Amino acid sequence: MPRFRLVALAVVAGVGLTVQVSLSAMTVRVGFDKAFDFKPVRTWAWNPKGAGDIIMGRTPDDKPEAMKRQAEPWIRDAVATEMANRKLQQATAEPDVTITYYLLLTTGTSAQTMGQFLPATTAWGLPPFAPATQSLQVMNQGSLVLDLSAKGNVIWRGVAQAQIKLDTDDKKREALLREGVRDLLRKFPPKT
Repeated sequence: MPRFRLVALAVVAGVGLTVQVSLSAMTVRVGFDKAFDFKPVRTWAWNPKGAGDIIMGRTPDDKPEAMKRQAEPWIRDAVATEMANRKLQQATAEPDVTITYYLLLTTGTSAQTMGQFLPATTAWGLPPFAPATQSLQVMNQGSLVLDLSAKGNVIWRGVAQAQIKLDTDDKKREALLREGVRDLLRKFPPKT
């Protein structure tokens, strides 16, 4: 019996690890101007009009200013670290590229309805199904957007998206933002 309990405990622990990994999964997408030559880019700076902005669309009580005071130092430090890792120096005047970030926090839904994967025809002899929601998931989502611009035009844009929990502590929030910046800038400069 103790051996069975150990196996059951190992299975439960493995399932718990799988759930934890899937909740922190981040989706990263990058697009860039194929006509722009990224080879001579050596310096960068924050957008002189402001490093970025935080846009929140979850509740009427959202306070983007408070979130910006908290998250902007993390984002700025993570970007500076990752750009230095790519041998790009922060410039004080006339940089090759300027960076602007956007942190978007919102609520999203995912739903499945009965019959949604069946064709709209009764060719298979199946009666048409009346749509009825079988699964509904409401989640908080966060997106970090990094825009790199040259001469006023966006030449590279990266978007990192993840599901987030409202009750996450500050250390985990910072780690998630740093992970997003790292995953995005791993794809800069683009390999053409």
